[in-house]
Amino acid sequence: MRTSELTDGAIAGAVGSTVLNVVTYLDMALRGRPASSTPEQVVDRVVGATHLSLGARATNRRAGLGPLLGYATGVAAGVGFALVTRGRRTPVTWASGLLGASVMAMTDGSMTVLKVTDPRTWRRSDWLADIVPHLAYGLAAAATWNRLRPPT
Repeated sequence: MRTSELTDGAIAGAVGSTVLNVVTYLDMALRGRPASSTPEQVVDRVVGATHLSLGARATNRRAGLGPLLGYATGVAAGVGFALVTRGRRTPVTWASGLLGASVMAMTDGSMTVLKVTDPRTWRRSDWLADIVPHLAYGLAAAATWNRLRPPT
């Protein structure tokens, strides 16, 4: 695998992460719902498990690190997708579902393991608020990936 393919995967993941955030913020604006506190809770759990300290201004650091973890997950998923596809273009419908489901499983799975949330207790609206942005991630990342790949 060439470095350019891994870079394209990272770019696709970053684009997907940006779209996921836009869809999430649009949902917040339309429904008037508050921002989720789960990213900051994940930071707290990781910091606690590693015995690190956020030091002075921990609240502000937590607020910055939470979203950065989300971007890191999205970029890593894009790189992983580049490895799985061996640098080839893929059908957007298949790739969208795979990418969206993978990122959702990574984020929700890690939050469940860290006991930040329990998806078994979620309401239908909670699931929709989680599924729709992740599908948007998948579609944006897959379309970007294919756009960056040379035609066959």
